[in-house]
Amino acid sequence: MSEMNNWFQIGIITKPQGVQGELRVLPTTDDPSRFSLLSEVFVKLPGGLQVTYKIKSARMHKNFVLLRFDGVTDRNAAEKLLRGTLHIPPEQALPLASDEYFVRDLIGLKVQTEYGVYLGTIKDVFPTGANDVYTIEDAEGKTFLIPAIKDVVLNVSLADGMMTIRLMYGLLELKS
Repeated sequence: MSEMNNWFQIGIITKPQGVQGELRVLPTTDDPSRFSLLSEVFVKLPGGLQVTYKIKSARMHKNFVLLRFDGVTDRNAAEKLLRGTLHIPPEQALPLASDEYFVRDLIGLKVQTEYGVYLGTIKDVFPTGANDVYTIEDAEGKTFLIPAIKDVVLNVSLADGMMTIRLMYGLLELKS
């Protein structure tokens, strides 16, 4: 499982739920319903141990997913998995729409204006509810934010490692 570095993290085990081995998982995926589609998941524990678990059940509870794994039948076994991160291989990722991208593919993209002016590199992506926001860092280490909306993001070319944007009025004055 050393190739897990390119796998997608889909959740973090936060605590046991009850006494029968059920786990409370904070989803780190946009679509928590995906857990019910999985038959197994790969858990990376703090300290580096990686274990494959068959999923016995998955259900939503508030903002969490409650999971049961085969072989995890009591609270003590569940507690040994705390802070473990859940991963899936890329081929199990849910399909994206034509104008959607995985965050990990956007990080590191160069950003230029529609006129070819280089602005910097995407360093982070923040979900805000309405739309994501990209943090761009320029050559001097200064950052500014751009909204991930169709009026701003004109083109994304993962093959070229480039995003082309249209600057909205006042956007560059937001640089810090």
